[in-house]
Amino acid sequence: RIIIFSISSIVQLFTSFFYSLNLLLPLLQNAELGKRAPRWIRDNEVTMCMKCKEPFNALTRRRHHCRACGHVVCWKCSDYKAHLEYDGNKLNKVCKDCYHVIIGCTDSEEKKKKGILEIESAEVSGNSVICSFLQYMEKSKPWQKAWCVIPKQEALVLYMYGAPQDVKALATIPLLGYTVDDTPRSADLPHSFKLTQSKSVHSFAADNEELKQKWLKVIHLAVKGETSECQNELQVNL
Repeated sequence: RIIIFSISSIVQLFTSFFYSLNLLLPLLQNAELGKRAPRWIRDNEVTMCMKCKEPFNALTRRRHHCRACGHVVCWKCSDYKAHLEYDGNKLNKVCKDCYHVIIGCTDSEEKKKKGILEIESAEVSGNSVICSFLQYMEKSKPWQKAWCVIPKQEALVLYMYGAPQDVKALATIPLLGYTVDDTPRSADLPHSFKLTQSKSVHSFAADNEELKQKWLKVIHLAVKGETSECQNELQVNL
């Protein structure tokens, strides 16, 4: 009985150890995420996206690598960018999961952020870095007028409403990692600028050059993950 009890205790001890180790390993891996180059999974080792599980094909769902974890993912699941320490803090394409870990945003926090869509535009606009009407166009869709807001509490996200008094936002754009093009083409509206990331293209146009420059001042910081304390009074009431 003594021997059986001793062996049982040892088994329980090792079981507890490995259970704790299994809980600890993901935390250690997350702590190292972006600090060291990952081991890339080879393209021929997977037939489907390692995040959304959709099968790859040569036309509409091609293979991409997350530069943080090395997993093979589709373009939708890799449509994020984050600064990676092992690559000199340069912006790299990463998957959604790694993006949340690197910027310190959990799934529960993301859900809380989505809740702001249900807040009235007037409430968000009253506590914003900048807000005004802008003309907006996505890809080849026609231009439309939108009430655009960058809240002080989420200075890296642009919210778009149909009108200043709407109770729900039409869309949001996480600005971090986007490229800003502030040189209008001949076919563009005057005082326009574009935000591009991967296959996402968002075009905006202000009513005048002064308003455009105010928006660009805020956006140029946001796409780099930066905010400025001097942006307190950029709100535009139209």
